[in-house]
Amino acid sequence: MDLETVKKYLEKGVGGGEDKNASTINGMPSRFFENFIMQGLHVDHIEKGRLLCSMKVPPRLLNAGNFLHGGATASLVDLVGSAVVYTYGVSSSGVSVEISITYLDAAYDGEEIEIEAKALRVGKTVAVITVEFRKKKTGKIIAQGRHTKYLAVQSKM
Repeated sequence: MDLETVKKYLEKGVGGGEDKNASTINGMPSRFFENFIMQGLHVDHIEKGRLLCSMKVPPRLLNAGNFLHGGATASLVDLVGSAVVYTYGVSSSGVSVEISITYLDAAYDGEEIEIEAKALRVGKTVAVITVEFRKKKTGKIIAQGRHTKYLAVQSKM
């Protein structure tokens, strides 16, 4: 691919009135992205330090190969992983310091998956969470994520 083609790919909708969707995209409500990613997610089990969720992979989260997009997987690691921190009764889930994901298999349109998040540690300033994606029917692992968060020290007044 030549450099100009790469540039055009990355600048979709930038300049020259090319973007027919700009007004729609710019009119999206605040925090739209979280709703876009998590729509259809069901919490099957919740306890302190652990969440088990399920969802059918929707067409909106597919990549060009027609399977669950890696970016959607990373967003779910962030969002579901952060939710586990809240199970400890804190008022903030902190900020991400590091997220790593190992992609092992694919999940396709309409396929039901499980997402299990477990807190390995939630301390005063750091939380470490694992998030595993599995095919619900077979239990085969699709992806494994690890999420490290910085928890701001709560001031005592």
